[in-house]
Amino acid sequence: AGEMKPGWPLNAYAAQAIVARTFTMEFLARGGTRKLHGADISTDEKEAQAYNAANITPTIRQAVRMTKGQVMVYKDRYIKGWYSASCGGKTTMAKEGLAYKGPEPPYVSSVSCPEEKFIPKSELFWQASLSDVDLRKALQQTGKDIGMVQKIEISKRDPKTHRASTLRLVGDKGSAEVAGADLRINVGPEKMRSIWITDIRNQSGKIGLKGRGFGHGVGLCQWGAYTYAKDNRSPKSIVKHYYPKANIVKIW
Repeated sequence: AGEMKPGWPLNAYAAQAIVARTFTMEFLARGGTRKLHGADISTDEKEAQAYNAANITPTIRQAVRMTKGQVMVYKDRYIKGWYSASCGGKTTMAKEGLAYKGPEPPYVSSVSCPEEKFIPKSELFWQASLSDVDLRKALQQTGKDIGMVQKIEISKRDPKTHRASTLRLVGDKGSAEVAGADLRINVGPEKMRSIWITDIRNQSGKIGLKGRGFGHGVGLCQWGAYTYAKDNRSPKSIVKHYYPKANIVKIW
Protein backbone atom coordinates (compact mmCIF):
# COMPACT_ATOMS: atom_id res chain seq x y z
CA ALA A 1 0.00 0.00 0.00
CA GLY A 2 2.95 2.32 0.43
CA GLU A 3 4.60 1.33 -2.84
CA MET A 4 1.72 1.21 -5.34
CA LYS A 5 -0.94 3.75 -6.26
CA PRO A 6 -4.51 3.49 -4.88
CA GLY A 7 -7.38 2.28 -7.05
CA TRP A 8 -5.36 -0.16 -9.17
CA PRO A 9 -6.52 -3.61 -10.40
CA LEU A 10 -6.47 -6.56 -8.00
CA ASN A 11 -3.95 -8.61 -10.02
CA ALA A 12 -1.47 -5.73 -10.14
CA TYR A 13 -1.54 -5.56 -6.33
CA ALA A 14 -1.25 -9.36 -6.14
CA ALA A 15 1.83 -9.36 -8.40
CA GLN A 16 3.33 -6.57 -6.28
CA ALA A 17 2.56 -8.60 -3.13
CA ILE A 18 4.58 -11.58 -4.41
CA VAL A 19 7.53 -9.35 -5.31
CA ALA A 20 7.39 -7.24 -2.13
CA ARG A 21 7.11 -10.37 0.03
CA THR A 22 10.14 -11.83 -1.74
CA PHE A 23 12.06 -8.57 -1.22
CA THR A 24 11.22 -8.77 2.50
CA MET A 25 12.15 -12.43 2.96
CA GLU A 26 15.47 -12.03 1.15
CA PHE A 27 16.18 -8.94 3.27
CA LEU A 28 15.33 -10.79 6.50
CA ALA A 29 17.55 -13.69 5.45
CA ARG A 30 20.47 -11.23 5.39
CA GLY A 31 19.66 -9.89 8.87
CA GLY A 32 17.09 -7.24 8.04
CA THR A 33 17.46 -4.10 10.16
CA ARG A 34 18.46 -5.90 13.37
CA LYS A 35 21.84 -4.17 13.55
CA LEU A 36 20.18 -0.78 13.03
CA HIS A 37 17.14 -1.10 15.28
CA GLY A 38 17.19 -4.47 17.04
CA ALA A 39 14.09 -5.27 14.96
CA ASP A 40 13.64 -7.38 11.84
CA ILE A 41 12.43 -4.70 9.47
CA SER A 42 11.86 -0.97 9.22
CA THR A 43 9.08 1.01 7.53
CA ASP A 44 11.60 3.56 6.24
CA GLU A 45 11.79 3.08 2.48
CA LYS A 46 15.48 4.03 2.52
CA GLU A 47 16.13 1.07 4.84
CA ALA A 48 13.63 -1.46 3.48
CA GLN A 49 10.30 -0.67 1.79
CA ALA A 50 7.64 1.98 2.28
CA TYR A 51 4.62 1.13 4.42
CA ASN A 52 1.43 3.17 4.57
CA ALA A 53 -1.42 1.75 6.63
CA ALA A 54 -3.72 4.61 5.59
CA ASN A 55 -3.57 3.40 1.95
CA ILE A 56 -4.71 -0.16 2.70
CA THR A 57 -7.95 -1.05 0.91
CA PRO A 58 -10.13 -4.19 0.78
CA THR A 59 -8.66 -4.88 -2.70
CA ILE A 60 -5.11 -4.74 -1.32
CA ARG A 61 -6.08 -7.06 1.57
CA GLN A 62 -7.55 -9.49 -0.97
CA ALA A 63 -4.35 -9.34 -3.07
CA VAL A 64 -2.24 -10.20 -0.03
CA ARG A 65 -4.57 -13.06 0.98
CA MET A 66 -4.75 -14.60 -2.49
CA THR A 67 -0.93 -14.74 -2.75
CA LYS A 68 -0.33 -15.79 0.86
CA GLY A 69 3.06 -17.43 1.29
CA GLN A 70 4.06 -17.02 -2.38
CA VAL A 71 7.65 -15.91 -3.03
CA MET A 72 10.16 -15.99 -5.87
CA VAL A 73 13.19 -18.25 -5.58
CA TYR A 74 16.14 -19.16 -7.77
CA LYS A 75 17.89 -22.45 -6.97
CA ASP A 76 15.81 -22.62 -3.76
CA ARG A 77 17.02 -19.27 -2.45
CA TYR A 78 15.03 -16.05 -2.18
CA ILE A 79 15.86 -13.60 -4.94
CA LYS A 80 16.15 -9.83 -4.58
CA GLY A 81 12.62 -8.66 -5.35
CA TRP A 82 13.37 -5.43 -7.17
CA TYR A 83 10.62 -3.29 -8.70
CA SER A 84 10.13 0.26 -9.95
CA ALA A 85 7.22 2.51 -10.91
CA SER A 86 7.93 2.78 -14.64
CA CYS A 87 10.65 1.03 -16.65
CA GLY A 88 10.14 3.33 -19.65
CA GLY A 89 9.20 0.41 -21.92
CA LYS A 90 12.06 -2.01 -21.21
CA THR A 91 13.52 -3.28 -17.94
CA THR A 92 17.26 -3.37 -17.38
CA MET A 93 19.94 -5.36 -15.56
CA ALA A 94 20.94 -4.69 -11.96
CA LYS A 95 24.45 -3.49 -12.80
CA GLU A 96 22.96 -0.86 -15.14
CA GLY A 97 19.86 0.32 -13.31
CA LEU A 98 21.15 0.04 -9.75
CA ALA A 99 24.95 0.18 -10.26
CA TYR A 100 24.81 -3.15 -8.39
CA LYS A 101 28.28 -3.88 -7.05
CA GLY A 102 28.20 -7.70 -7.04
CA PRO A 103 28.02 -10.06 -10.03
CA GLU A 104 24.86 -9.68 -12.11
CA PRO A 105 22.23 -11.90 -10.42
CA PRO A 106 21.40 -14.80 -12.79
CA TYR A 107 17.64 -14.36 -12.31
CA VAL A 108 17.54 -10.73 -13.55
CA SER A 109 16.37 -10.24 -17.14
CA SER A 110 15.85 -7.29 -19.49
CA VAL A 111 12.36 -7.59 -20.97
CA SER A 112 10.01 -5.40 -23.00
CA CYS A 113 7.04 -3.86 -21.20
CA PRO A 114 3.61 -2.70 -22.46
CA GLU A 115 3.15 0.08 -19.88
CA GLU A 116 2.80 2.82 -22.52
CA LYS A 117 -0.73 1.55 -23.21
CA PHE A 118 -1.97 3.01 -19.89
CA ILE A 119 0.70 5.12 -18.20
CA PRO A 120 0.00 8.89 -18.24
CA LYS A 121 2.53 10.89 -20.27
CA SER A 122 3.39 12.90 -17.12
CA GLU A 123 4.49 9.67 -15.44
CA LEU A 124 6.35 8.22 -18.43
CA PHE A 125 8.33 11.34 -19.37
CA TRP A 126 10.22 13.67 -17.05
CA GLN A 127 12.49 16.68 -17.11
CA ALA A 128 14.75 18.23 -14.49
CA SER A 129 16.88 21.32 -14.10
CA LEU A 130 19.95 20.67 -11.94
CA SER A 131 22.09 23.50 -10.62
CA ASP A 132 25.89 23.33 -10.72
CA VAL A 133 25.87 23.49 -6.90
CA ASP A 134 23.49 20.52 -6.58
CA LEU A 135 25.53 18.48 -9.04
CA ARG A 136 28.77 19.26 -7.23
CA LYS A 137 27.25 18.09 -3.93
CA ALA A 138 25.87 14.93 -5.57
CA LEU A 139 29.28 14.10 -7.04
CA GLN A 140 31.03 14.81 -3.72
CA GLN A 141 28.86 12.10 -2.16
CA THR A 142 30.51 9.61 -4.51
CA GLY A 143 33.93 10.79 -3.26
CA LYS A 144 34.76 12.99 -6.26
CA ASP A 145 35.08 16.77 -6.48
CA ILE A 146 35.59 18.56 -9.79
CA GLY A 147 34.37 21.97 -8.65
CA MET A 148 31.28 23.53 -10.16
CA VAL A 149 29.81 21.16 -12.74
CA GLN A 150 29.55 22.77 -16.17
CA LYS A 151 28.68 19.86 -18.42
CA ILE A 152 27.26 16.32 -18.39
CA GLU A 153 27.98 13.80 -21.13
CA ILE A 154 26.91 10.18 -21.52
CA SER A 155 30.08 8.13 -21.76
CA LYS A 156 28.41 4.69 -21.76
CA ARG A 157 24.89 3.65 -22.67
CA ASP A 158 23.29 0.28 -22.06
CA PRO A 159 22.94 -0.98 -25.67
CA LYS A 160 19.67 -2.77 -24.92
CA THR A 161 17.74 -0.05 -23.07
CA HIS A 162 19.61 3.18 -23.88
CA ARG A 163 20.12 3.97 -20.19
CA ALA A 164 23.10 6.11 -19.24
CA SER A 165 25.07 3.54 -17.27
CA THR A 166 28.09 5.88 -17.00
CA LEU A 167 28.05 9.69 -17.02
CA ARG A 168 31.01 12.01 -17.46
CA LEU A 169 30.80 15.29 -15.56
CA VAL A 170 33.06 18.20 -16.47
CA GLY A 171 33.73 20.89 -13.88
CA ASP A 172 35.95 23.94 -13.46
CA LYS A 173 38.49 21.76 -11.60
CA GLY A 174 38.55 18.70 -13.84
CA SER A 175 36.28 15.86 -14.89
CA ALA A 176 35.05 12.57 -13.47
CA GLU A 177 33.01 9.54 -14.47
CA VAL A 178 30.25 8.18 -12.25
CA ALA A 179 27.66 5.42 -12.54
CA GLY A 180 24.40 6.95 -13.72
CA ALA A 181 22.48 5.11 -10.97
CA ASP A 182 24.78 6.49 -8.24
CA LEU A 183 24.43 10.06 -9.49
CA ARG A 184 20.64 9.68 -9.68
CA ILE A 185 20.38 8.58 -6.04
CA ASN A 186 22.61 11.44 -4.86
CA VAL A 187 20.85 14.09 -6.96
CA GLY A 188 17.51 12.79 -5.69
CA PRO A 189 15.51 9.99 -7.35
CA GLU A 190 12.34 12.12 -7.37
CA LYS A 191 14.18 14.85 -9.29
CA MET A 192 16.24 12.70 -11.66
CA ARG A 193 13.57 10.08 -12.15
CA SER A 194 15.61 7.59 -14.16
CA ILE A 195 18.87 7.14 -16.05
CA TRP A 196 17.02 6.68 -19.36
CA ILE A 197 18.13 10.13 -20.51
CA THR A 198 16.87 11.36 -23.86
CA ASP A 199 18.26 14.92 -23.86
CA ILE A 200 20.93 16.97 -22.06
CA ARG A 201 21.12 20.77 -22.20
CA ASN A 202 24.33 22.16 -20.75
CA GLN A 203 23.68 25.78 -19.79
CA SER A 204 25.51 28.28 -17.61
CA GLY A 205 24.87 27.50 -13.94
CA LYS A 206 22.42 24.69 -14.60
CA ILE A 207 21.96 21.55 -16.67
CA GLY A 208 18.62 20.43 -18.10
CA LEU A 209 17.80 16.75 -18.46
CA LYS A 210 14.92 14.95 -20.13
CA GLY A 211 14.15 11.26 -19.88
CA ARG A 212 11.62 8.47 -19.62
CA GLY A 213 10.63 6.05 -16.88
CA PHE A 214 10.52 6.46 -13.11
CA GLY A 215 12.86 4.40 -10.98
CA HIS A 216 15.79 2.05 -11.53
CA GLY A 217 13.95 -0.11 -14.06
CA VAL A 218 15.08 -3.47 -12.63
CA GLY A 219 12.57 -6.30 -12.12
CA LEU A 220 8.82 -5.70 -11.92
CA CYS A 221 7.51 -2.54 -13.59
CA GLN A 222 4.44 -1.37 -11.67
CA TRP A 223 2.79 0.39 -14.59
CA GLY A 224 3.50 -2.72 -16.64
CA ALA A 225 1.82 -4.83 -13.96
CA TYR A 226 -1.15 -2.43 -14.15
CA THR A 227 -1.34 -2.91 -17.92
CA TYR A 228 -1.16 -6.71 -17.72
CA ALA A 229 -3.77 -6.76 -14.92
CA LYS A 230 -6.10 -4.73 -17.15
CA ASP A 231 -5.62 -7.49 -19.73
CA ASN A 232 -6.67 -10.05 -17.09
CA ARG A 233 -3.24 -11.65 -16.76
CA SER A 234 -2.80 -13.66 -13.53
CA PRO A 235 -0.49 -12.39 -10.76
CA LYS A 236 1.95 -15.27 -11.38
CA SER A 237 1.95 -14.59 -15.13
CA ILE A 238 2.70 -10.90 -14.50
CA VAL A 239 5.59 -11.68 -12.15
CA LYS A 240 7.01 -14.33 -14.49
CA HIS A 241 7.12 -11.83 -17.36
CA TYR A 242 9.57 -9.67 -15.40
CA TYR A 243 11.37 -12.56 -13.66
CA PRO A 244 11.26 -15.38 -16.27
CA LYS A 245 14.13 -17.29 -14.64
CA ALA A 246 12.67 -17.29 -11.12
CA ASN A 247 10.27 -19.87 -9.69
CA ILE A 248 7.22 -18.85 -7.66
CA VAL A 249 6.73 -21.19 -4.70
CA LYS A 250 4.33 -21.26 -1.75
CA ILE A 251 6.34 -21.50 1.46
CA TRP A 252 3.49 -21.14 3.99
